Amino acid sequence: MTPPHLTDLPIRALTVDDLRRCANLSEDRGWPREDHKWGLLLAAGKGYGVDAPDGRGLAAACVVTSYGHTYDKPELAAIGMVLVADRYARQGLGRRLMTHLCDDVLKGVPLALHATPYGRPLYEELGFTTTGRAEMLRGTFRPDPAAPRPGNTTVRPAAAEDIARILRLDAEVFGADRTHLITRLPAFADRLMVAEDGAGNLTGYAAIWPNMETHVIGPLIARDTACAQALVTALAATTHRPLRTDVDVRHEDLIGWLKQRGLASVAHNAVMTRDIPGLPGDWTRRWAPLTVAAG
Repeated sequence: MTPPHLTDLPIRALTVDDLRRCANLSEDRGWPREDHKWGLLLAAGKGYGVDAPDGRGLAAACVVTSYGHTYDKPELAAIGMVLVADRYARQGLGRRLMTHLCDDVLKGVPLALHATPYGRPLYEELGFTTTGRAEMLRGTFRPDPAAPRPGNTTVRPAAAEDIARILRLDAEVFGADRTHLITRLPAFADRLMVAEDGAGNLTGYAAIWPNMETHVIGPLIARDTACAQALVTALAATTHRPLRTDVDVRHEDLIGWLKQRGLASVAHNAVMTRDIPGLPGDWTRRWAPLTVAAG
């Protein structure tokens, strides 16, 4: 009996029970395993994958995180962690998975993703256009002992009663409701901080979460550059690990400041969208995503 062609293999839903298989797939492609991040994405989003015909885990996988719903249809969906096992690369499997998502599962839904230079040509063929760029920075943060206090901004650890305020601010800045993701931050992140002005109004929030040997700062929502710097400084003080974050390249002042404080540019990724002219919300207060895989 002739085995089915690779692109004819069924695509199935992934669950948290597939976490190890997803992490193994990351490792297969030379990425960090990122078990902690996979756990969040599979719990807050929906995973899709193809079982390897040789019985060795997954041949391909990706995760979709949907935001906001109107008549049971997402207002926006982010696609991330698109991976094909090395032994099945360049055989059409990644295209098959993306086509299934874009034209079947998410047909008519505005889509967003962060693309590496390697993946960008495929996404362009599928109707995505580049609408922004993000710079990945990494390094050991050096605090500035001479830094002045950022105006009347106060940064403190978030408390349970702050969650409702964070959700309101996040929906306003992000442009869609992502309660199902943000409410997981207290358990997912090592620290969750809020920033307030002198009147006690919430002006920003940020989280720091473990990812292999680094700590990632994201999401980072802030009223202005000074507020963003205050949140980063407070979070950096809680860890001895190198920091990593992905900043919208339009925030030149923050990127320059991070480089002065010890972080270096690692990569640039394209922010791509389909059926929407760009990411919704207020980019001036959206500094870094929780993860590029989910926005």
